[in-house]
Amino acid sequence: MGLNFELTEEQAAIRQTAREFADEVVAPRAAEFDRESQFPYPIVAQMGELGLFGLPYPEAVGGAGADLISYLLALEEVSRADASLGITLEAAVSLGMAPIFEFGTAEQRERYLPELCAGRALWAFGLSEPEAGSDAGGTRTRAAAQGSDFVVDGTKCFITNAGTEISRGVTITAVTGSQGGRNQISAILVERGTPGYTQAPPYRKLGWHASDTRELSFNSCRVPRANLLGREGGGFSQFLKILEAGRVAIAALSVGVAQACLDACLGYTQQRRQFGRTLSRFQATQMKLADMVTQIELARLMVWKAGTLLDQGKPAGRFAAMAKLQASETATWCANQAVQIHGGAGFMEDLPVARYYRDVKVNEIGEGTSEVQRLVIASHLLGFSGSVTKLIDSVPEPSDRRGPGRTI
Repeated sequence: MGLNFELTEEQAAIRQTAREFADEVVAPRAAEFDRESQFPYPIVAQMGELGLFGLPYPEAVGGAGADLISYLLALEEVSRADASLGITLEAAVSLGMAPIFEFGTAEQRERYLPELCAGRALWAFGLSEPEAGSDAGGTRTRAAAQGSDFVVDGTKCFITNAGTEISRGVTITAVTGSQGGRNQISAILVERGTPGYTQAPPYRKLGWHASDTRELSFNSCRVPRANLLGREGGGFSQFLKILEAGRVAIAALSVGVAQACLDACLGYTQQRRQFGRTLSRFQATQMKLADMVTQIELARLMVWKAGTLLDQGKPAGRFAAMAKLQASETATWCANQAVQIHGGAGFMEDLPVARYYRDVKVNEIGEGTSEVQRLVIASHLLGFSGSVTKLIDSVPEPSDRRGPGRTI
């Protein structure tokens, strides 16, 4: 994709296919699934049949052999119809499959990826814990080596796609030792049904009602050491790489919701009449719409920029953070404007803008909060090699955390 920002014929075709699927299959049932907090198994299966789960993965592992941009385009279209289905797709592709593809052995890839690429099963990514979210280095889950096994103990929270009927397992981060006074964090594959691995009931969430999100617990959960993903102690660097691409995907999801907000407003303002004319004839409304479309296009271009860099194998950390920051905050702002433009009707669950408003806020939280994105961007500007930890470590702690009598 050159500077003219034109899509290839293949990318355009994938985008159109996803758009038609979103409009004809997803959108008509999105409100129902949201209202019932029902995971949309039939639609997930259809996404698998379309090949959406395997889009960015090579045919050798069961994928479609497309590029990352194609996947981001499809993700935007699905999310425009339903953010719950969008996060199901994103979490499966960018968080579930990516670690196995990037760091797995040939045997691990062969064992899991074909089924996951086909959408017949889902794999989750277990990073967040009650005391380890943005501070992922604060992981408390432990995996103690015992003979040929790891014995895992700990809790993961806010995990997507771990408890559905087609969930097959989860990649967790766990402390497997220490070196130089620092915990060594490793990534380990845990299959569903392993004794000691349990899934709590789904959370009651503000939004994303039709996605599966729950807490996971590990109580003396014995996992073969052969399930180690990559090298022992390499989990921290692994999930940093995974989250980089994941942030771009969340940005694409956010653009989809923002576009849905704009589409709803364009339809409503050209039908709703006040003072003898449609809302679209009021200059104040026109300015809101102009600001919305401008911010959406900026966010979309940031997604394409970051995605293109990743496709080319170039450093993308700064642009991934910028895309995620711009797109998620744009989506939240657009949802707020959409409710405002719809007035009292926008506050009613009868219209989709209320769902957009509930769904969108979490985009500023998941896979790195807006605050963390700003730290990542700043770390590049200040020469900290993209390390948020280094940037935070350069700031003295308050006196109450450094001992009596110490000052900043």
